[in-house]
Amino acid sequence: MLLILYQRDDCHLCDLALDVLAEARIPEFESVFIDGDEALEAHYGIRVPVLHRSDTGAELDWPFDAARVTAWRS
Repeated sequence: MLLILYQRDDCHLCDLALDVLAEARIPEFESVFIDGDEALEAHYGIRVPVLHRSDTGAELDWPFDAARVTAWRS
């Protein structure tokens, strides 16, 4: 399963989300910065950070913690 973290540059909440993913021991994920991409900005806007599962299309909006990420991945 490929996980994608949609985020923005200079985003404090995005930095916190990265810490949560490390705490949850997520081994691999892709970071996608929505800045400058009109379609992504229109879709995600102020929702970032958002964790996306490419296998199911499910998304987990901030706020989330390590336990919630772990349960969501299962």
